[in-house]
Amino acid sequence: MAKSFDFRHAPGHLIRRAHQVCVALFMEETAGYDVTPVQFAILNALLEDPGEDQVTLARKVAFDAATFGSVITRLEARGWVRREPDPADRRRKLLWVTEQGAEAAREMKRPVGKVQSRILAPLDAQEREQLLALLDRLVAGHEEEAPSPPPPA
Repeated sequence: MAKSFDFRHAPGHLIRRAHQVCVALFMEETAGYDVTPVQFAILNALLEDPGEDQVTLARKVAFDAATFGSVITRLEARGWVRREPDPADRRRKLLWVTEQGAEAAREMKRPVGKVQSRILAPLDAQEREQLLALLDRLVAGHEEEAPSPPPPA
């Protein structure tokens, strides 16, 4: 009889489990805000680059462009994001964080910082540095392999 695949030690399984832990900790620490990690990332990315177009922003936060619009719609409904057509190309949507959204993002920085600390808590300082460096290298290595998405229309 063939030996089964040891999924418990497979990188994909461990990364999926680590992601589950990260999301659970995020949801626990930010429970009062009813926000997802992607929504928080969007708010912060827009604070850095106000007026960013929707396609570029989806790429920056590494989120599927096909479903990105529905996430933006939810942020708009909360009054946290404003979306307008680009005057030069009305098909292109430009995004800004509202003052209410900026305030929510500022309030969430402390709980989200606590999430980051809790994620790394089982590791010592050297292991934390090593993990972050390896994850950065892993992601960057796969981003280099991926074909570049077409530029915005």
